[in-house]
Amino acid sequence: MRILSRRLLHQLSFKQAIRLRTYSTGKVSDFGQPTPASHPQLMKEGELTPGITTEEYISRRKRLLELLPEKSLAVIAAAPVKMMTDVVPYTFRQDADYLYLTGCQQPGGVAILSHESGLCMFMPEAKPHDVVWQGQIAGVDAALELFKAEEAYPMSKLDKILPNMIKRSSKLFHNKLTATPSYTDLETFQNAAHVGKVSDLSIFTHELRWAKSPAELKLMRESAAIACQALLQTMFHSRAYPHEGILSAKVEYECRMRGAQRMAFNPVVGGGPSACVIHYSRNDQKIKDGDLVLMDVGCELHGYCSDLTRTWPPCGSFSSIQEEIYDLILQTNKECIRLCKPSATIRQIHNYSVELLCKGLKEIGILKRDEYRTYHQLNPTSIGHYLGMDVHDSSMIIYDRPLKPGVVITIEPGIYIPSTFDVPESGVISKMNLRLVECIYLV
Repeated sequence: MRILSRRLLHQLSFKQAIRLRTYSTGKVSDFGQPTPASHPQLMKEGELTPGITTEEYISRRKRLLELLPEKSLAVIAAAPVKMMTDVVPYTFRQDADYLYLTGCQQPGGVAILSHESGLCMFMPEAKPHDVVWQGQIAGVDAALELFKAEEAYPMSKLDKILPNMIKRSSKLFHNKLTATPSYTDLETFQNAAHVGKVSDLSIFTHELRWAKSPAELKLMRESAAIACQALLQTMFHSRAYPHEGILSAKVEYECRMRGAQRMAFNPVVGGGPSACVIHYSRNDQKIKDGDLVLMDVGCELHGYCSDLTRTWPPCGSFSSIQEEIYDLILQTNKECIRLCKPSATIRQIHNYSVELLCKGLKEIGILKRDEYRTYHQLNPTSIGHYLGMDVHDSSMIIYDRPLKPGVVITIEPGIYIPSTFDVPESGVISKMNLRLVECIYLV
């Protein structure tokens, strides 16, 4: 074993230290999240998170600074830990903006970005008791060496350093939905907010996140491939086990076995009338003979989401009217995908989908007249949405925005027919839902 003193390790560069640790029999440093040294099966040299290089994170911060007004300050808080009970936390998921700009996957920090200082990170301090119960976390050293911050301090110094930074700024931006009292309770922040100097940072970060880099698109395709295979295996499983809860467990198992860290959202597994509840989450019914089941699922792979929906009959086959409606939705799906080109908008694609579905539903006999309000009862959702680090990604970008290369959207025409709706063969088709979702990558 090669012996290195603490002083020598401190003097070595981060990469040198990692390299020496890698080729020794000593323990690899634990920075609270994967590194190429601790997880060589997951990450390549030069990557800060799986699939994304350190240089890409630095480039993101530079692009944000180009958007920020001069002498402005961006305050980006990490997501907090949310508790299930007094001592048991829910699984942690990082705030998308904080992760996008820093690469830090851990709670408790606040990042400051400015033209004057670059990236300054305030990091939590791990107490021995916390390490025993929760493991190691990234601190000040990791902020400088791993995340490439220009400055780094413990969180205990935030109330002494940040007020002066706020006073020197002409405008303040922060990720409003993840704001933490550690900085919002500061007198200088409250004074800035009182005079209108504080705004939501999302107007800039969503702009950056809207169009994905080649590395991001690769992760999203991998996430979609995992969800596709998981859903296919679940469909095969459904005839033998037509229970919403079992199918929900099966699709999550298949996603996790293929490398996903978590589901992108709680799976919607609705059989019969439950399928008409758009965000149905109970998943506690047995699926009856003759009923269809709708599954709306997606997984998250290294911070990037997928979103898929399929509808099928687990206990038999489509009736003739169900097959007719399914074909209408499938053809609408294909026609809308054909429109997914740069310069088109989600709004235009949505309006076209409404025309196709209204025409088809009138031909089938479900819509008796050309009435948009009646159609809206059967499909209250949009044709799609932006997709990325969040399922409904870049929500500050309007649906009238012309698409461009790198943007990822969903195409999801659907029909929700409640049992109270008067349709042909009502005993067969009522209480049904048919919906298809595809992820479209503009290149």
